[in-house]
Amino acid sequence: MSAINTGNNLIYLIVAALLSFMGISGFFGKNNLSGIDIEINIPQEIYAKREFPLKITLINKKRILPVFLMKVNINGKDVFFPFIDPKSSETRYLHVFFPKRGQYVIKDIYIYSVFPFNFFTRYRSLDKHFEFIVFPALKECSLISLYEKDRRLKGDRSSDSVGYDTDIVSIREYVYRDPLKYINWKATAKTGKLKTKELSSLIYRPIFIDFNEVLIRDTEEKISSIAYTIVKLIKSNMPVGMRIKDKVFLPDVSQTHRINILKELALYEGN
Repeated sequence: MSAINTGNNLIYLIVAALLSFMGISGFFGKNNLSGIDIEINIPQEIYAKREFPLKITLINKKRILPVFLMKVNINGKDVFFPFIDPKSSETRYLHVFFPKRGQYVIKDIYIYSVFPFNFFTRYRSLDKHFEFIVFPALKECSLISLYEKDRRLKGDRSSDSVGYDTDIVSIREYVYRDPLKYINWKATAKTGKLKTKELSSLIYRPIFIDFNEVLIRDTEEKISSIAYTIVKLIKSNMPVGMRIKDKVFLPDVSQTHRINILKELALYEGN
């Protein structure tokens, strides 16, 4: 309007330059947001009230142009990608936190950038979602000592398989990476060659937890206490089973078994 009213050529030039900058900014800014995909790698074990790293990979599918100054917004938190080459990807980590156990979905994912001139911030939503389960918070409690005491009263027994726990099964030649504390120095002195003791392994008596018989009034505290007990016992290689509602998990020490029990506790909704 000033250019029209005054007829000043300099103002016309300034307006033309600004409009050119806006046009260039719109073209490159829109192109910067196109041809982008995202992958989110979620850890297998996520516990409530415990921060964990979310692996975010931003993929530039464009054949020629790189991506500049891109931010990804997930659940209100940003992660910054300064530059991604064409036909390439970059990975960053975002530390997130979930206060409660249960089923979660990450679906509100936005990318935005101020490229190229910081005149405007352009946004684009990515039509992707990622589902996962957050396990109960692990609450240290006295349950584990009660179950271990019961197990010790019943006793463990040794097996014929080789391990590092109990009686000597045999004495053999030392093999590279055998623990030095198991070297039999007496046999080594007699033969002049390093000898190693082979010990039998313990077979731990299984522990079975009945959800309804755990005398903790608060449901969330009970779930967190049972989850803590199961994680610690299985980590100690003790077979643990559980009964919850109409489901029975037979004692085992495998990672799959632990994950399945924790999922059941995470999705528990009461009677």
